[in-house]
Amino acid sequence: MKAAIMAAGEGVRLQPITSTRPKPLIKVAGKPILEYCLEALKRAGISEAVIIVHFMGDAIRQYFGDGKDFGIKIEYTEQRGILGTGNAVSLVEPYMSDDFLLLNGDVLFAGRALKTVVDLHQSEKPATTMTVVPVEKPENYGIVELENGKHVKRIVEKPSREEAPTNLANAGIYVFSTEIFAQIRQTSATSRGEWEIPDALTLLIKEKKPVLAVSIAAEDWMDIGTPWDLLEANRWTLKRMKHKPLGLIEEGAHLVGPVTVAETARVRSGTYVEGPTFIDEEADIGPNCYIRPCTSIGRKTRVGNACEIKNSIIMDNTHIGHLSYVGDSIIGERSNLGAGTITANYRLDAGTIKMTMKDKLVDSGRKKLGAFLGDDVKTGINALLMPGVKVGNDCWIGPNLMVQRDLPPKSRVFLKQEVERKN
Repeated sequence: MKAAIMAAGEGVRLQPITSTRPKPLIKVAGKPILEYCLEALKRAGISEAVIIVHFMGDAIRQYFGDGKDFGIKIEYTEQRGILGTGNAVSLVEPYMSDDFLLLNGDVLFAGRALKTVVDLHQSEKPATTMTVVPVEKPENYGIVELENGKHVKRIVEKPSREEAPTNLANAGIYVFSTEIFAQIRQTSATSRGEWEIPDALTLLIKEKKPVLAVSIAAEDWMDIGTPWDLLEANRWTLKRMKHKPLGLIEEGAHLVGPVTVAETARVRSGTYVEGPTFIDEEADIGPNCYIRPCTSIGRKTRVGNACEIKNSIIMDNTHIGHLSYVGDSIIGERSNLGAGTITANYRLDAGTIKMTMKDKLVDSGRKKLGAFLGDDVKTGINALLMPGVKVGNDCWIGPNLMVQRDLPPKSRVFLKQEVERKN
């Protein structure tokens, strides 16, 4: 069985992180999201995949190539625009001569989720088998109603909480027979000009062709739709990976719990690291730092003296100046935080933290959430970023400055100093 992987989306809600990279290439625990997807396929015994690309597709092609380095044969097909999941599936028809697996390349899932859906499909031989997962907010997903426990009755896209027939969301993992291509050709574009898979499945159901669903555990699936979901994805991955400290760990440094220190990384004396934590190649931490759980520190990243990092992703080639605090935050590549930079992650009134996404203020539901910085951001000494702030790529934030609102890319923000002279 071959797999098709959808990796064409722009990931607009994840900006500024996706301003300079496609969503499937965002690293959590040292690897791109899409790489975890390929690893799950290999564990399921699938050795060939077609990746559907569009936004920054060349970056995905360059990273994964023909798949030889990842133990799986990879081919690519290009979606000419954001034309929906149905259109994406139609592009792989020339590659598929038999039943095939379809995945989202920007979702994390346990390997057993793949085995569950493949096993059911092979035993029942329906037109389609899909996965569903219980969710807390059905209004954010396509919700699946079942009859007789496994037959799909209907799919309702993002119903209100009151109108949701179940709490079972479409998890975006399918096994299709090749008749799905004919059904997609019969569907029409939505008002947004997109062709969607659920419309094709609805046609199959109307024709009395079996569409089955298998439920997977909530803990075996991780959707990534918001910036704070990336922090959850990082935590999800860190808790599942095998950890091993290999690098230079100086006398007086302490590692507690599951911690990975890459072979060329260095943890200096006085540093206290609590797992699960990942420290990548050529990273240099300390002395006297406190690295708290669920933190990933990227390649060639320097964390200076007496810094505290908590539940954060620090991307490659970044410098965190001494006496800084980074909590519940993401710091993009090649950024440079001046000494004493603070990412505040808690409101004074203890309320939940809101972020602006697609020009709308969205409540994260979290009481702890820091800042989200794009690539190549510089801060001066004692800069302060308030909870939920987003800073676009290539921004400069001057010393002793508090950032309370989102900054667009390439902003230059400094305090104006006035000098009064006496004659």
